[in-house]
Amino acid sequence: MRKIVAGNWKMNMNYHEATKLLDSLIISRSSIPEDVSLVIAPPAIYLSEFSSAIRDYPKLFLAAQNCSNQDNGAYTGEISASMLSSLGISHCIVGHSERREYYGETDVLVNQKIKKLLAEGIHPIVCIGENLSQREEGKHVKVVQEQISKALDGLSQQDSSQLIWAYEPVWAIGTGKTASSEQAQEMHDNIRKHIAAEGFNSDVPILYGGSCKPSNAKELFSCPDVNGGLIGGASLKDQDFLAIANAYS
Repeated sequence: MRKIVAGNWKMNMNYHEATKLLDSLIISRSSIPEDVSLVIAPPAIYLSEFSSAIRDYPKLFLAAQNCSNQDNGAYTGEISASMLSSLGISHCIVGHSERREYYGETDVLVNQKIKKLLAEGIHPIVCIGENLSQREEGKHVKVVQEQISKALDGLSQQDSSQLIWAYEPVWAIGTGKTASSEQAQEMHDNIRKHIAAEGFNSDVPILYGGSCKPSNAKELFSCPDVNGGLIGGASLKDQDFLAIANAYS
């Protein structure tokens, strides 16, 4: 199973700050365990230059934070999967909890984006997860299962094998509440079993996206069904991000 540590930079860092962080990660790449891949998701405006910068470093990969569900046309401000592919972008985050909450993205839209990315040979990092009320009402497993089923709609076995899943316990992000490693493993196990129940190969990476940081990364990554992390705030600090990647060593 691939071990992946992905950094979602979100809408952070100006050009000078972003390039400084990338340079530091490039310089420090040799410290990362051989079997761990780093995926960096900077703001889209930096993707072109970053793609050239990491071309010769096989352990570093670039992800977009989002893409359009359209191929081209009069969609001001949007970026298509084919545009990402033309830059050599290998991954793209879809269905992030912030996109779902702030921009009204639906499971149907997420599925459309997945299909566009797959058609261009890009690995979708598919975010799924429940909010606090859904967790407290005991609906969290059902909510996540529905998200998985709708994400997989119309996909082939080959398609599904290209997906990377990222479980986001939305209730544990920026709320002061903490998801335990037991809760993370329980949900990751449920995710893997539901993928299998849908008739697909469940031997795919499932990342944890709930406030993973240097202090808890080793414990989380020791869970049998946690194959890495989708890192938010800690990915903006080179030493923290590298420490998380090295939690596998």
